[in-house]
Amino acid sequence: MHHPNGVVIGGGAVIGQNCTLLQQVTIGERYAVGSDDHRYPTIGSGCVIGAGAKILGGVSVGNGAQVGANSVVIRDVPEGATVVGSPARIVGYRGV
Repeated sequence: MHHPNGVVIGGGAVIGQNCTLLQQVTIGERYAVGSDDHRYPTIGSGCVIGAGAKILGGVSVGNGAQVGANSVVIRDVPEGATVVGSPARIVGYRGV
């Protein structure tokens, strides 16, 4: 973690090797009223998670994926994809 200030990682999250997490990143559960779905994200190896990004619920972020700053990930991210926005959407791919 290059700037670990304010990083929150839920107890059930799985994070692969050689990932970069910038400041204010949250990786945790996604709560919904009346839902018993309390799953945590799985982050693949070699991912870059931009400042302020939120990765919520039982989603999977594939190896080598990039999550843009302040993005909100609530759906799976394929391997090598670059996602941005709220909710996050794919804007490109890079070689893995």
